[in-house]
Amino acid sequence: MNRITEYIFAFLVFPGLLFSSVMGLLVGWVDRKVTARIQWRVGPPWYQNFVDILKLMLYKETLIPEGVSRRFFLLMPALALSGAALVSTIILMINGLPRSSFVGDIIVVVYLLLIPPVALMLGGFASRNTLASLGASREMKLMLGYELPFILALLVPVMKTGYSLKLGDIILNQQPASHTIGSLSGAISFMVMMLCIQAKAGLVPFDIAEAETEIVGGPVVDYSGKALGMFKLSKAILMFAAPAILMTLYIGGISLTTGYALKNVVIYLGILVLMIVIKNTNPRVRIDQAMRFFWGPVAGFAVIAVLLAYLGH
Repeated sequence: MNRITEYIFAFLVFPGLLFSSVMGLLVGWVDRKVTARIQWRVGPPWYQNFVDILKLMLYKETLIPEGVSRRFFLLMPALALSGAALVSTIILMINGLPRSSFVGDIIVVVYLLLIPPVALMLGGFASRNTLASLGASREMKLMLGYELPFILALLVPVMKTGYSLKLGDIILNQQPASHTIGSLSGAISFMVMMLCIQAKAGLVPFDIAEAETEIVGGPVVDYSGKALGMFKLSKAILMFAAPAILMTLYIGGISLTTGYALKNVVIYLGILVLMIVIKNTNPRVRIDQAMRFFWGPVAGFAVIAVLLAYLGH
């Protein structure tokens, strides 16, 4: 019973839903602040994202479109939030205790990363709105685009760890030796993985599904109140987890022990700022352009990285 209680606490409080939500909203503030500086603006205060989410969750009414399945419509944002929180929980727990890793946990993370975009897509179709269905269709096509190079890029750290499917082994293998990103195949794989995660999180230039200036939010156009808040929170958690996933696979994981804490925080913020800069220096692409991009040069570089890793480079 105590073990069950520990698992519930880990998922709901630390390092799970509550902690990841707080950190996700703070990361969202960093995003908005860096974006503002790039655009020569001041940007919002640190607590602005918390105010926005609390307003949605506590004060705004959740409206249900007429003729939709109420349960299915409301289930999708909860599913998206659960998937994002589980990804963050597993990544942080294994970074804290690498030897607690279990066989195949990297496959579990891959599947969990699919839940938020799939939930967003199904929620869009469930609303029976033309713009939402268009956005959901774009999300489905985008998933088909980035999943192939994502899996290929993931093979590189797996191969360099002796084909282990345990995240803990990938972390421990990098600690005594050089980091995966230090090799040619690792550096190429890192950039491919970053672009794919950027698309998974729905960040510019791959925010094609929501595209607020074109289809006013796409799949979330009919969502409001708590349901919309959960979708936004899941996106914030994914953005928080993205640099942590990259550090886990390519830079030896995250360690907050004495002597490593400052270094890891700087690396984390560096990756986050790089993602934000990409987000703010590229225009939104069309869905056909995104498909050609991921199935063309991105998948090509991923294949090259796998071949180089196989040859030991």
